[in-house]
Amino acid sequence: MDGLTPTEVQDIERANGSGRQVVVFVHGLWLLSSSWDRWRSLFEDAGYATIAPGWPDDPASVTEARQNPDVFARKMVGQVTDHYLEAIARLRTRPAVVGHSFGGLIAQRIAGTGASAATVAIDPAPFRGVLPLPVSSLRSAAAVLGNPANVGRAVALTFEQFRYGWANALSEEEARELYEEFHVAASGVPLFQAAAANLNPFTEVKVDVHHPERGPLLLVSGAEDTTVPWAITHASYVRQKRNPGLTEIVEIPGRGHSLTIDSGWREVARTALGFIGTHAPAASGNTVPEAGGTHR
Repeated sequence: MDGLTPTEVQDIERANGSGRQVVVFVHGLWLLSSSWDRWRSLFEDAGYATIAPGWPDDPASVTEARQNPDVFARKMVGQVTDHYLEAIARLRTRPAVVGHSFGGLIAQRIAGTGASAATVAIDPAPFRGVLPLPVSSLRSAAAVLGNPANVGRAVALTFEQFRYGWANALSEEEARELYEEFHVAASGVPLFQAAAANLNPFTEVKVDVHHPERGPLLLVSGAEDTTVPWAITHASYVRQKRNPGLTEIVEIPGRGHSLTIDSGWREVARTALGFIGTHAPAASGNTVPEAGGTHR
């Protein structure tokens, strides 16, 4: 059965009709697809068509999400990945894929099927085989993992939890603005899936890092991220770098987990756009902005 919403189908049809290279944006926990709106405008101004499907059954707005938070419960990594693959299967050509946090994990899972022309994973959640467990990551995840009953629940962060795990590199004023504008509840089960991934050979939280058609991959790490610190992103890079496709990693100084939505989002977006512009170019004649961050 088709699980795409009418809005998602309309976006796909518009992208197909444009004749442009398509970029698919994948959001993570505690956000909605609308968190990509500014990115989509930037990429479309650079000559791309974009789509940003939600996770299955995502509400249409932050207001609706806060009125009915239980709708987020029990969404699992495999189900969400399949939803994005369903959207991609309707596109006429292989898209580029950009994901953040658990969306970064899902973006790598998509790339591991050969469905992506180029992929950018920003502060991606870890997958099976990624071993580091920094103390700051455990503290960030404790809001969910601290109560086993959360595996079947939708969980919202308090402002203090959001400030530590997302907005630690920002002023309190900006942190509160982001919390009010973007934060919604999230499914608890993906965090439990990720926590158990290295103990469960049948986990959904795994990536085919050897797929010969994975394509170019850029991993982006916010240098101040407490939720997905450099150690996790770099370990993902080590797992990916033996793939025949190009694998790169870049660190963005002074940035936390909120780097896709905070006041510095444009630097990160231009880094992603620069990589995609090289490996999945838009129509000729469009300029690609200079990438930021420190490549390693």
